[in-house]
Parts: sequence; structure tokens; C-alpha cells
Amino acid sequence: MKILSIETSCDDTGITIVEATGSIKNASFKVLADSANSQIKIHIPYGGVFPMLAKREHMKNLPILLEQVLKESKLEKKEKPVDAIAVTYGPGLEPALWVGITFAQELAKKWNVPVIPVNHMEGHIFSVFAKRKRFSISNFQFPMLALLVSGGHTQLILSKKWTQYKIIGETLDDAVGEAFDKVARMLGLPYPGGPEISKLSEAQRTRGKQFLRGVSQAGEPRGSAARARTDSDPEKIGFPVVLPRPMLYSKNFDFSFSGLKTAVLYLIRDIEKSRKLDSETKSEIALEFENAAIECLIYKTKKAIEKYKIKTIIVGGGVSGNEHLRREIEKFKKVELLIPEKKFTGDNSLMIGIAGYIQYLKRKRKFTKASNIKATGNLSL
Repeated sequence: MKILSIETSCDDTGITIVEATGSIKNASFKVLADSANSQIKIHIPYGGVFPMLAKREHMKNLPILLEQVLKESKLEKKEKPVDAIAVTYGPGLEPALWVGITFAQELAKKWNVPVIPVNHMEGHIFSVFAKRKRFSISNFQFPMLALLVSGGHTQLILSKKWTQYKIIGETLDDAVGEAFDKVARMLGLPYPGGPEISKLSEAQRTRGKQFLRGVSQAGEPRGSAARARTDSDPEKIGFPVVLPRPMLYSKNFDFSFSGLKTAVLYLIRDIEKSRKLDSETKSEIALEFENAAIECLIYKTKKAIEKYKIKTIIVGGGVSGNEHLRREIEKFKKVELLIPEKKFTGDNSLMIGIAGYIQYLKRKRKFTKASNIKATGNLSL
């Protein structure tokens, strides 16, 4: 079957047409067309995504992208070009979500096809399978643990079967991607801040400023009295910036990044009492912040893998493109790691098409009326 998928949960507009076949346990996909438009440059002056501006841009972009994908897939002359439409209905910015939903409803009425509502976070789980042309989902090993990390979410998801998920850990305040952006703003870095923090951090690592032992191999988190000090410890090598690792000692799998963000704020305030925050100091703060944030993610993920005897670990969301996170999580042993291609780490409509097909199979073609689909900004898995 052919599925047209739509993504408008935040500031990326996307439409994809895929041809999908097979069962939930053995699904195959062929990408017929894929088109997207990023709004990053438009939102730079605001230092973040401005919801009503995002809504306006989605309204402008969707018809253009639709024309592009229909032409690319050679379906523009078909009276009924696809068999179903998959659309993100949450979580996300509700003004932006409504644009995609309304567009899907109008197309469904015109073509007389069903609309499949898709959870954006489930889309990020399936993003690890996405390829530019052809790909499949088969021989998948459960139980699966998904670490979903983005500007709006930080979650650990346990699954023993596709479409059935349990949140076993999540942030109690800021999402990790949000913390990256806020710290970048404190340091005077341009939006989007996450990649800028990582760029400075990678430059510092290249210069040998700090090489942390992978916490996935460590028996105790950094800062624990039980962990022996090594050359990777900033206290020993004279590294001037040391930040906390929030909630590493908690007995659950939840995260907190608000305290880490506040620690950076106080650190900058104290430094500026005596001297200017120069570029070298900014780079050192960026490095230690990234180390702290990633160590929290890695340590909790490792503990969850051990407790639930995980066979497959999935990492998805915009922060999954972070090089340091990828290096550290690749050190996990005895589990299969699935992580998306860089192109598919952010919001994209292809992942919505994949999740939409799996939902289509699960629901056995029984869907709510398209007119009943509502944007749900705080939708949970």
C-alpha cells in the first residue's frame, strides 16, 4: 500500500510517500518521494521556535511539498494517489500540529482514504530503520529499550512488542535538548544551540583538554566516592570547570537537567565577577556541560539495560545526532544498538510514514473518523 505521511509538530515541515508491504514482524518500505522544509533560519532572531510563525510557515509549505512529492513519485495524475494518510497529532506545538492535521483531513476527503494518527515519539522510535530508498523491519529482538532525546523530551521507553510501550524514566523538568539550547544562550552562542555546544566540545576534545572514561564501562558514576580518580578526572588534570551530574544516585530511571542548567548559570555569574567570559572559558564550560548531560543519559540507560535484560537499544530524537552520545552508547556490550542516520535524527515525515504503517496493521484498518483527530500537544506514548 502507498502512504502519504505528514510531519508538522514543531518547525520542520515534511511530506513523504512510501510504499509499504508485509506484516508487523516483517515490514518492507520503498521511499517513492520525500520532501522537507526547515524553518531554522526564520526562527533564529527569536532564539527559539515561535509557534504562530511556525504555523504560518507550515501552511505555506505543505501545498508546495505535496506538489513536489506527487510529481517525484509520478502520482500527480492519479485520482487516488495513495491508500492512506499518516499524520502527526502529538506531542508538539498545537498550532503547528493543527496545520498538518487539517491538511491531512482535506486530502483524505478529496481522495476518500483513511487518516492514521501517529504519535510523534513512536515515529522517533521507528526513525532508526529509515533509509533514503529501501529498508525493512525484520528479526527484531525484544525486549527493547528506547532512549528518546530531543528538545522537548527525554525518555526511556520499554517495549516487549511493537506499539506497546511503557515509560520507565523521563525528565522531571527540562528536556536534555532544551538544556543544551538554554546553556548555549547563556554562553552567547547562536540558535540552535545544541550543535554549537557540541562543536565547541569536540574542538576541546581534539585538543586533548579532556577525555572522559566511557561511563558505560564504569562501575560508578563520576563524582562517586567509590570510583577511583583517573587521569580523566578534571580535578586531577587541572580542568577548571566541574559541573554536577543530577540524579545519578536516584533509585529510578528519571532525569533532571534544570539543576545542571542552573549550575552553569551560577558558574558564569561567578566568573564574570572577576573577568570576562572569553572564548576559551566558553569552550571549557560547553565541554563540561556536554560531558555531564551525556553521562546522565548513558548511566541511567546502562542501568535500565541491566535491570530489564534488554536485547535491543534504540536511540532517537534530535540529540541522538550528538557525537559524544553516539561514541559513549556504542561502548555498550551484548545489546544490539540501533541509531538513526544523521538525516533522520530530527523531525521528519518518513518516520511518521513507518509508524503509520505499523499502526495501520495493528488496527486492522479500523480508524476513527478523520474529523475526530485532534492535536494533542502533551500526548504520551
